[in-house]
Amino acid sequence: MKQAPTKVLTAHVPLPMADKIDLLAAQLERSRNWIIKQALSAWIAQEEERDRLTLEALADVDSGQLIDHQAVLAWADSLDTDHPLPVPN
Repeated sequence: MKQAPTKVLTAHVPLPMADKIDLLAAQLERSRNWIIKQALSAWIAQEEERDRLTLEALADVDSGQLIDHQAVLAWADSLDTDHPLPVPN
């Protein structure tokens, strides 16, 4: 399988973080490079999902699909009671 072109990135990280990366690399029998690529991939996916959810929420607002703030507060306040309210919708 052909590898995609790569680019070297440099970052200064706190020593305790670098030590944890080295420890994980040793435990997993992987390279430091592999650990960092996995972490960056997960972070990018998380940020892309956050962006998608934000755009979805803004579209809901634009279309008027809202839940009343007071209804949400009442529901949240009821959660630690003997008779919690149903989730507002």
